Amino acid sequence: MSATGATGAAAPEDSGIIGSTETGRRPGVGVLSTYAAGSLGMGVWVTVPGLLLLYFLTDTLGVPAFLAGLTLLLPKIVDVVVHPVLGSRSDAEARRVGHRRRMMRGGVLLGAAMVAMFTVPTGLTGGAAAVWVGGWFIVGNLLFATFQVPYLTTPSDLRVGYHERTRVFMFRMLFLTLGLLGAGIAAPALVEGEQRSDYARMAAVLCVVMVASAAIALIGVRRLTDVAGFRAPEAGATHSTRADLALAWADRDFRALVLSYLFTGTTTHLFLAGVPYYADYVFDDTGLTALFMGAFLGPAVLAGPAWMVISRRIGKQRGLLICQAAFIAGSLALLAGATLGVAATALVVVVLGSAFAGLQLLAFSMVPDAVAAGQARGHSRAGAYTGVWTATEATGTALGPYVYAAALAVGGFVSSTADEHVAQSDSALRALVWGFTLLPAALMAIAMVFQRRCRLDEGAASRD
Repeated sequence: MSATGATGAAAPEDSGIIGSTETGRRPGVGVLSTYAAGSLGMGVWVTVPGLLLLYFLTDTLGVPAFLAGLTLLLPKIVDVVVHPVLGSRSDAEARRVGHRRRMMRGGVLLGAAMVAMFTVPTGLTGGAAAVWVGGWFIVGNLLFATFQVPYLTTPSDLRVGYHERTRVFMFRMLFLTLGLLGAGIAAPALVEGEQRSDYARMAAVLCVVMVASAAIALIGVRRLTDVAGFRAPEAGATHSTRADLALAWADRDFRALVLSYLFTGTTTHLFLAGVPYYADYVFDDTGLTALFMGAFLGPAVLAGPAWMVISRRIGKQRGLLICQAAFIAGSLALLAGATLGVAATALVVVVLGSAFAGLQLLAFSMVPDAVAAGQARGHSRAGAYTGVWTATEATGTALGPYVYAAALAVGGFVSSTADEHVAQSDSALRALVWGFTLLPAALMAIAMVFQRRCRLDEGAASRD
């Protein structure tokens, strides 16, 4: 395979490229873009269920808020078990065949699962509809996991250094943001009529993007590892998932990073789940969902590269703490949304979106740093670390909507179907707003406490 698009040369690192003794080369824009294209489809799957599924359940299918929250939470419990197992299997595959691409093929079927999830039979409402949606959500999450775990492990496999890993993740986060942005604007616009058929049509349209994205990513991963080199997991590494989990959890800095991201992910996905409610019940305009999502994700396209530059100056750790503090401030500012008006609220959401870009880029790019630190200590299990990381991400993805649904249930929020609109009580409206503002601020503050314990930045650049 030729190294078309590669420029320059990386600093020498330890050996470990499959089938070669050469050091990895710095991948070019074309190679990185082909790899990162896989994140477009990932962005669709992360955004659409996180943004619309809770609202679809409570305000179209008539599922009570607490049950709707469980419908989103329980499938993710499967993920917590599956992701570390897939991480260990991915390591075993990499040792056996010299790459991780076989497992990624499941991602091509993910779009079909999303279509099925939103195409609920006409006769199903309430609990029965929740079972249908939850069942297909499990199928989709399993397919997503088979793609995500080896895909996100790829940067840890490359023979590149501290800053180059950030560059790889910057491209990945740029394409992920484009997927989030496109889905965050298109999906609400496609379901503005709030009928079941609108949701089914939306899923079918976005399915095309997801299939193409996964197919391109399979090519991109191969090209990237051909250029930058592939560092296989150590030949003597255990095949035990339990041992891999114990090893990852025993890493103090990685553990702090994981716990911080658990609360960060819970917070950001709570925000996504709450946007449709905030637009509908605070501003009485469901059309603002697309506007607020555009304000949240649009700036992230530019903010990602900016955070990469900033991290080179102050380090990833300090940059991540700044992003967390900014998200806390923005969440509290949304308390005054009804008073501020649409324009000022949108500006606050822009700040939140800019912080979100840094939260994603810097946290994800620290995972390969943790793997590199482990390699310096004599072990190399990138798949195991990534399995733990993606399980944590999946947990946060589920906990965010569930926590918000629980807040709605505590406030007495009344669910409805697409053909009716229910007047909510004052307590329900307070819970809706406080759950979208005070609660995420508190969760992100906890994330900061854990992040301050992480010491990966200390000496990371010198290791590479």
